[in-house]
Amino acid sequence: MKLATLATLIASTAAFTPSAFNGVGVKSPICQSSSSLKMETMDDLEVLAQKLNPIVPRFDPLGLSRSNFWGSTQEETIGFIREAEIKHGRIAMFAFVGYLATANGAHFDWAMTMDGTKFPDTTNPPEAWDAIPDGGKLQIFAFVGFLEFYREVNSEKHYMRGGKPGEFPDFTADIIPGGALNLYDPLGKARKQTDEEKANGLVKELNNGRLAMLGIIAFLSEAKIPGSVPLLNGVVQPYAGEVMAPLSKSILPHIPFP
Repeated sequence: MKLATLATLIASTAAFTPSAFNGVGVKSPICQSSSSLKMETMDDLEVLAQKLNPIVPRFDPLGLSRSNFWGSTQEETIGFIREAEIKHGRIAMFAFVGYLATANGAHFDWAMTMDGTKFPDTTNPPEAWDAIPDGGKLQIFAFVGFLEFYREVNSEKHYMRGGKPGEFPDFTADIIPGGALNLYDPLGKARKQTDEEKANGLVKELNNGRLAMLGIIAFLSEAKIPGSVPLLNGVVQPYAGEVMAPLSKSILPHIPFP
C-alpha cells in the first residue's frame, strides 16, 4: 500500500526529466517534432468522458486539462495527465488487491531474506510494509525506477509527443529472452483482440483504476483516522504510523540531515 504511494511519486518524477538522447547516441522519441503526430485534444477528452460514464460529465474542477504544464502545449499537458491517471490507476489496483489479500491473512510462506527471515505474518497491511527490511524496500524502489526509465526511453513515441498514454514497450530479447514477461500481455492474448475489443478494454481499465484509487485512499483514511469512512468503521484495522511517509520507520531515520 505504501509502496503504491511512493511508486506514484517515482513514476511522476521521471516524466519531469525527459532526455534528448537515450544514452547510446540515439535521439529519444520525446524530441520528435509534434507536427506530424496525433495529439489528444479537449474534444477527445469529452468523447472519452462520455464512454467512461455517460451519466457523470467530464470532471476537472481545477482545470488541469486546460493548463500548459512547464511551458508545454495544451495537447502535451493532456498527454501527461492521461499517462498519470492510467499509471496511478494501475498502481492503485495493485494496492487495493494487495491490501485485501494481506488483511485476510495471505502472505508468502517462505523466507524473505537470506538469513531465513519469513515474510511478515500480519493482517495489518501498513504494518506488513514496516516489517520489510530496508534492503528489500530499496530493491522494490530500484525495480520501479527501472520500469519507469525503460518506458521513458523505449516507447516509439512519448506520451507528451503523440504516443499512447499507458503504453509500455515490450522487453527486448536481450533483456528478457522470449518476451514471456512483457507487461500487460504476458500470454499474448491482447495481440489477438480486435481494435474494438482493445478500446473497450482501455475504458474498463480506466474505470477500474479510478475506483481503485478511491478504494485505497478510503482504506488509508480509515486506518489513520478511525471513523472517517463510516462504511469501513470497524473493518479496517487502525494504524499509528505515517501512511504518507513510507520510509519513516526505516531508512529515513538513519539519514543524517543537516
